[in-house]
Amino acid sequence: MKRIVSIMLIGFLLLMIFPVKNVKADMTVQAKSAILMDQDTGRILYEKDAYEPRSIASITKIMTAILAIESGKMNQKVTVSERAIRTEGSSLYLKQGDKWKLKDLVYGLMLRSGNDAANVIAESVGGSIEGFVFLMNQKAKEIGMKNTHFTNPSGLEDPNGEHYSTAYDMALLTRYAMQNKTYRKIAGTKFYKGWKNKNRLLTEKYKYCTGGKTGFTKKAHRTLVSTATKNGEHYIAVTLNDSDDWNDHIAMYQYGFKHYDTKIIVGKGAIQAITNKYLKNHVYVKHDITYPLAKNEVDSVNVDYQLVKPKKDWKDPKKIPQIVGKAVVYMDHKVIKTTPIYYQKKVMEHKESWKALFKEALLLDLGVKKDG
Repeated sequence: MKRIVSIMLIGFLLLMIFPVKNVKADMTVQAKSAILMDQDTGRILYEKDAYEPRSIASITKIMTAILAIESGKMNQKVTVSERAIRTEGSSLYLKQGDKWKLKDLVYGLMLRSGNDAANVIAESVGGSIEGFVFLMNQKAKEIGMKNTHFTNPSGLEDPNGEHYSTAYDMALLTRYAMQNKTYRKIAGTKFYKGWKNKNRLLTEKYKYCTGGKTGFTKKAHRTLVSTATKNGEHYIAVTLNDSDDWNDHIAMYQYGFKHYDTKIIVGKGAIQAITNKYLKNHVYVKHDITYPLAKNEVDSVNVDYQLVKPKKDWKDPKKIPQIVGKAVVYMDHKVIKTTPIYYQKKVMEHKESWKALFKEALLLDLGVKKDG
């Protein structure tokens, strides 16, 4: 018995000395490619072949929707062309010559995946389908979708295989789109003018789901993008070529919500750690720096406050610049966040320090030492 207790004690001490650094996913997914991303920070919480280019089907329409929204034409009426309705696949059954408000077409695009709606939107926003495709690829580059190429606004297969993306790139696109209030509203709508959203996670299967887009072609198989929110955590899930996508998305969300919590690493307001005589009690950050962390990752986070080198004329507070440095957050010695440090003349009151939770180090390597 004593030997068993000794072994257990040794094991416990080893865990204390060499803590596990990474949370391993206690679930599997059927998808060929999958990703779970924190919407606020972009941190990847789980991934499976997330950078492999694949056919994506109608989740393409997320790009079509956000470009339509950003065009500023949502309340304009547009005319359905003969070319637009000559489209195979899912349809709103639009008729040539009909006039529709662009906003209604975007709802039909996202809720019912109308390929005809995608073409009308493309012609109205881009001048032509080809012109709109140019805008799609331009926006993809702006967002950082490095392994994506679009050839149409609907997601139909390209004969040459030139219409593709990755789970990671589609998560980036969704993260970008979710910053838009109108997009969030449309993607999260269950019913609109008689149309029911095809996203069953949203309508019936997962109460924390806030939106997303479904897709299917014979080549791509089932594709799905979804978003979910619980207790202030906002996640994005993407699966490509997945025979069990509803359950896989739920499993990824349950994994993320179980293992990760968003922590405030640097709270907005006064920075107590700065002791420089010119700056002490006068510097602050404008926004909280937050990051999703597993319990065993907290000790791997450090904050460095890097200040500009003070000048002699700083004796006059009017000469001190508005930005006097930056707060840099590291996890396992890698930069995960930065934010400017601002100066104000008025003495600031300090709030409760986060030092008890996170290790702070002053690497004032731009000219000021700790007590300088």
